[in-house]
Amino acid sequence: MEKKANTFISMILIAASIVFLIVENLTHIEFFFHLAAIPLEVLLAVFIVERLLEKRQYKEKRRQLMFIKSHIFRGEMRPLFLKNFAALKYPSLSMAKIKNSSLEELRRFREEAERVEYRSKEDVEKVILEYVKAKQVWQQFLERAIQYNFEDIIEDMIYILHFIYDINLCRENNPGGSFIEEVVSREPLLAKSYKVLGDGIRKFIDYAIELKEKEPQMFASLMEDYELCSQMCLI
Repeated sequence: MEKKANTFISMILIAASIVFLIVENLTHIEFFFHLAAIPLEVLLAVFIVERLLEKRQYKEKRRQLMFIKSHIFRGEMRPLFLKNFAALKYPSLSMAKIKNSSLEELRRFREEAERVEYRSKEDVEKVILEYVKAKQVWQQFLERAIQYNFEDIIEDMIYILHFIYDINLCRENNPGGSFIEEVVSREPLLAKSYKVLGDGIRKFIDYAIELKEKEPQMFASLMEDYELCSQMCLI
């Protein structure tokens, strides 16, 4: 409704400008030429203000998402990330290492995480099963991303949910079997599996960097929770 109202007002301003230009053309009175510029200047000012407000709202929504992530990462997503990091062969990362790292070190970890290797297929299978368990979380993330119009997150969530669909379909056709063993000979699915898991590592480090920069206390609290869980062998 608001967008329609704004469009209607814009059309009125443009129409007013056109009318003044027509009058100026017929009468050759320069005053109407100056009047024609006023609606366009108003329209430009409104456009600039709207863009500034949208940018401010976008930043605020991103900030809200940062806090939402903190809650989810400490809850339903914690087993997934712990298993994912514990399964890594390269880069060698622990929650204690991330917790005690500087921003420069975290950024270096992020660069290293562009190439992710896992210790074994069995470890990969454990992480994959955690993705399936967290299906509801991915769906909630998708709904929130649609609500906030975060296109990058929408694409990521759809990709993960499609991956979970592939896993469930494979498990239905091969009850009790290993998904990762099943797709070893299917290069597209195998590559998709490692991409999803690797993206999970990269997204976690990205979030750690964001918190370290903007909310250092939240970063310390989050990483203390993860480090404690790691020490308690909950993975």
